[in-house]
Formats: sequence, structure tokens, C-alpha cells
Amino acid sequence: MGNGTGLGRVRGLGSAKHGGGHWVIHRMTAIGTLLLMLWLVFSLVRLPAYDFATVRLWLEQAIVAVPMMLLVISVFWHFRIGLQVLIEDYVHEEGLKFASLLGLTFYTFGMGALALFAIAKIALTGTPN
Repeated sequence: MGNGTGLGRVRGLGSAKHGGGHWVIHRMTAIGTLLLMLWLVFSLVRLPAYDFATVRLWLEQAIVAVPMMLLVISVFWHFRIGLQVLIEDYVHEEGLKFASLLGLTFYTFGMGALALFAIAKIALTGTPN
């Protein structure tokens, strides 16, 4: 039971047995992002003002900077996993698929690193520039 037809086994058709990990990680990053976004919204609502100086002083606190960094990591990881699945499912030419996945990887790591650097710079020095 559950082995499929003889012809299907010979051709290698059926489950590749590796998609479950992506699904679980994608759901975990979705839950993490949801919780951190709720934290962000409630934290911003509690601010007395929304000018640059107030937000900068708020972000300088370690208790704020660390969850912001976790939010950035979760968002970019979720983004990358979701688009990777789309590319793998809908880009059929191997060369284009490889180039698309490579571009996606460079983009997500680059933008994520830039966001983490900006948060760290504000948190550690208090200046955005």
C-alpha cells in the first residue's frame, strides 16, 4: 500500500520526500512574523510621538532593537522560502531557475544585511547616517 504502480516506481514518479521541511519552516516564519508584527504595531501605538527623534530614541533600546532584528530575519527568510517555492514550481528551464534562485538569494541576504546594519547602527550609535 502506498507504493504506487510498478511503472510509477520505475519512472521515479511520486513524492520526492523533501517538501515537508520547507512547508514547516515557512509556517514557523509566518507565525514568528505575525507575532513580531503585532509587537511592532503595539509598540508603535504606545509611542508619545512619531517624529524622527522619538522613534530613534525608541530604537536605541536593546529591548526594541533585538525584536526588530528578529523581525527582519523572519520577514526575509519567509520571503525567500516563499519565492523559492514559486521559482522551483513555475520556472522550468534549469539555467533560468538556477539564475533566479541565485538572484533571489543575493537579494534577500543583501537587503536583510542592510536592514540589520541600519538597526544595529541606530541601536549602537544613535545615529542613522
